[in-house]
Amino acid sequence: MISLKGKTALVTGGTRGIGKSIVLKLAAAGADVAFTYRSSSAQAEEVKSAVEALGVRALAFQADAVDMTQATEVMKQISEAWGRLDVLVNNAGVTKDGLLMRMNEADWDFVINTNLKSVFNYTKAVMKTMMSQRAGKIINISSVVGTMGNAGQANYAASKAGIVGFSKSVAKELSSRNITCNVIAPGWVDTEMTHVLSEDAKKAFMDSIPLKRAATPEDIANSVLFFSSDLSNYITGQVLHVDGGMVM
Repeated sequence: MISLKGKTALVTGGTRGIGKSIVLKLAAAGADVAFTYRSSSAQAEEVKSAVEALGVRALAFQADAVDMTQATEVMKQISEAWGRLDVLVNNAGVTKDGLLMRMNEADWDFVINTNLKSVFNYTKAVMKTMMSQRAGKIINISSVVGTMGNAGQANYAASKAGIVGFSKSVAKELSSRNITCNVIAPGWVDTEMTHVLSEDAKKAFMDSIPLKRAATPEDIANSVLFFSSDLSNYITGQVLHVDGGMVM
């Protein structure tokens, strides 16, 4: 069993779907886990209680991932409470789908800022701490759409492709301080975000998956656990597609 006992982690967007599963997976492995959320205090309290029930510490921060000032404040409070941060998981993400000819600037900016600028914000916020520790794991959640594209998701695909290039650059910049940076690119995951897809879209996705099923949030969380652990110490700058074989 993978153990993260004595480690601390921060997960952005940690109250629903993939993010919630990641928070609980890291906590079950023994890590103290902080997480951010944007709106529902009730959901945040539920996740915080679930983490604490696993016998580890939890911190919940209501914060907009797009706001650099808030990201810096979150990291400041984690440092004051725990003194270190071992793992950052940039998971916060949204969609605002539409064909490019109908997509307005606001929809473009909303997705790019939430999905990509947030990764910049939190990576910047944790760098100083991880560099002084000479250790750290940064795990960024992208998507197969960032590799293969998808009609009606130009903004989402651009944001997720941007995460890949950003992560490879960060991996090269921080490797001398023993900080790794890797990407997980999920395929179709059964979450609230994918429930809104039309039946035709769901069938098209299923037909493209060799394993013939959607991923569960836990499938993605398992990969995050691996990248958070010492088992991945010699891996950096890589993209792991957790997609049932969609991208080969």
